Amino acid sequence: MSTIVEPISAATPSTVAARPWIYRPWLDLTVGCGAWSAPLLAVALFMPATHSHAWAITFYFLAVVFNYPHFMATIYRAYHTRENFDKYKFVTLHVTLLILATGVLMHASPRLFPWIFTLYIFWSPWHYSGQNYGLLMMFAKRSGAVVTPTERQWLHAAFVASYGMLLGSFVTGSSNDPLILSPGLPARFTLPLRLGLGVAFAVFTFLGFRRMVREHGPGATIAPLTLAFTQFLWFVLPTLLELNSASQVPQTRYSSGILAVLHSAQYIWITSYFQRREALAAGKANWHVTTYFVTLLAGGIALFIPGPWLVSFLFHYDFTTSFLIFVSLVNIHHFILDAKLWKLRDSRVSSLLVGNAGAAAQSASRIDPQAINAPTPPRPFLPRMFTRPAFQVFCVGLLFLWGGFDQFHFALRTSEGNLPELLRAASLNPYDSSVQARIATAASFAGHKDQAAAALERAVEINPTNVGLQQACARALIEDGRYADAYAHYQKMLTLFPGDSDALVNYGLLAARLGHPGEAIDSWEKATEVNPQQASAHLYLAGAYDERGEFAAAARHWNAFITFETAHPGDVTVPREQLLLATVHLADDEAQLNHNPAAKTQYEFAIALAQQSSNPKIESLAQAHLADLQEKVPDIPAAALSYQRALALDAESGDPQTEGLDWFNYGQFLRRHGIPESLIYACFLQAQNLLAPFGGASLVTVQSMMRELETKMGREAVAATRYDLAAATARARNLPSSAF
Repeated sequence: MSTIVEPISAATPSTVAARPWIYRPWLDLTVGCGAWSAPLLAVALFMPATHSHAWAITFYFLAVVFNYPHFMATIYRAYHTRENFDKYKFVTLHVTLLILATGVLMHASPRLFPWIFTLYIFWSPWHYSGQNYGLLMMFAKRSGAVVTPTERQWLHAAFVASYGMLLGSFVTGSSNDPLILSPGLPARFTLPLRLGLGVAFAVFTFLGFRRMVREHGPGATIAPLTLAFTQFLWFVLPTLLELNSASQVPQTRYSSGILAVLHSAQYIWITSYFQRREALAAGKANWHVTTYFVTLLAGGIALFIPGPWLVSFLFHYDFTTSFLIFVSLVNIHHFILDAKLWKLRDSRVSSLLVGNAGAAAQSASRIDPQAINAPTPPRPFLPRMFTRPAFQVFCVGLLFLWGGFDQFHFALRTSEGNLPELLRAASLNPYDSSVQARIATAASFAGHKDQAAAALERAVEINPTNVGLQQACARALIEDGRYADAYAHYQKMLTLFPGDSDALVNYGLLAARLGHPGEAIDSWEKATEVNPQQASAHLYLAGAYDERGEFAAAARHWNAFITFETAHPGDVTVPREQLLLATVHLADDEAQLNHNPAAKTQYEFAIALAQQSSNPKIESLAQAHLADLQEKVPDIPAAALSYQRALALDAESGDPQTEGLDWFNYGQFLRRHGIPESLIYACFLQAQNLLAPFGGASLVTVQSMMRELETKMGREAVAATRYDLAAATARARNLPSSAF
């Protein structure tokens, strides 16, 4: 009863059953009408993260007890009798064969699977909405209420609007689940649409119930009203909460979590009533709800559990992927089949659910008494064996054991951080990539990087089409210091995912590290072709081209990097200092290309950015490089002023090595422009004092030039400068522009 259905004749009163309830009022309202949704949804949404593993086990157990059997209830209804199989043959045979073929295709080509999984996730809430609407109309008819065609349309529109609200959340923004595809619609577009649908739900529900409640009273319409409120809790309220908290609805957790359990319990509640009435109408007085539920439980296990285990062990296929394929396709088959089976406009369905005595009698009268009493021809051995109680009990027992084993395995494989239990789960099924990924996480947390890398390599071997596992494996190899293995891993990965720009960037970094600069540049160029806004690729390309002396190519990529980062100031992946340095490098390349005005503009831009970021070190660097350009132009007074500003900033930044180099460069600048030797010597002496703790070639060069000057200046001049170095450096740093 999961499609949006219509009554046989909403304009005329139907024959009312002896009582409006299915079982008992409290049970019908709680389970059938979903009155328990509010407390159960609250528990599910606000459960503490510290008990996540216990909740996962609980929900999986509930799936076996409710979700799986509710799928089997549809199979039971469609295939239990030859009459139903033939009546719905298009879906019971042809669609079923198509679903089976799709399952084989999904296992053979898992890259297509996200399309099927997305269809399942998006279809699920529509399926749930249809069941709520169908039950609402059923209870309205059982209570004797007259639902006019206009009211039916209002209620139908309300349920469609509530589904549209949730669907709007699903398609807003990018998906954080690789198995769920999203068009990524902007929130500014979907927000007013979702709010409008919420208002429409409230208005349409009011218009649909206004006359009914007034004429029949709330007591007679309590079940339909409860179902409308359940629809609000399932679809409207979560969307409103999401809009208030500015967080995306977790599609898989919501549609296939507690909501699926509530829907499934509701489904078993109504189908058990229907099957009992149908059996009694057919003269089968020995029908028992316990036998029926055991059949559903065993059949549900058969639908979901053996398949992934067999595929995993027989074909060494990833257990998690196979399980999700089975889940998606069984659900889609259920949606299609269910749409055909449960329609109140079907006289037989209506007679048994609504209680039309005349139609029920006609349904029962279709059975030929002579056919019942006619001798049954002998059946072949296999059909006789399948119907023997001993064989059926054996199969049910085997399935229950398998289900229990699967529960045990699930508890082990979802034990986050518990390395011994995860290793035990891997021993039970060595073809489960998700278990290997959890082993890697637990091993990494315990400090066993080699074990983490080995587990991720195993996970990739099991499921090579999972890009997340591929990336995690590469990171683990790098963290373990296995750069050559990571390099080889990326080579294989890029054959499967040639358009992964992050992989191309990382492969280039490894190639450069291992001495393959040309290969690195080719990889980064491909990354920028795949994703022109891959800022890190532009950054690495610019540096590589600078090293090769290809300043025009380097300038192009520095510019692309700066343009992107300036437009995305909140990008935390790139430090702000990197943007400042990139701006200086771009100016340097423009200067190398003799694009002096452009270089000057970029240096000034770098200075402005550094001032905004309160970064005197980069500002000093930009001032010093600007001074070099100004001397080249030439604009000597301006160059002197830029050098002096750089020295003042060096004193602020507290970087003695940089300050020492700048004093040395300033001294050389003074020497080239005829400034007295005592001031030049003071600059060199200050540079020596600052560079002395660091040593190196720069210090040797400074000392060599000092000795040359000392020879020219004489012993007394040198001694005077050394005696009052502070005054000499102050005079040098404050030389007026007229001195040049």
